Amino acid sequence: MLTPMTQLLEKAFEKASELPEEEQDDLAAFILEELESERQWEQAFSESQDELERMADEALEKHNAGDSEKLDPGQL
Repeated sequence: MLTPMTQLLEKAFEKASELPEEEQDDLAAFILEELESERQWEQAFSESQDELERMADEALEKHNAGDSEKLDPGQL
């Protein structure tokens, strides 16, 4: 199911259509790569929820046991 383009996206494509063909192709390739990268990130993130929850539980247990230190961003 396709969703209609937003006005801003439509305006961006309208402006892009004024570019030379090579620049349009470069922009299209960039957009497609970004969309694929975002899809891969979302998939990896959704598949790692159990591991992230386990790590968060472990960190909280260590903190509650007094095995953690206050983070000093100036020492990073």
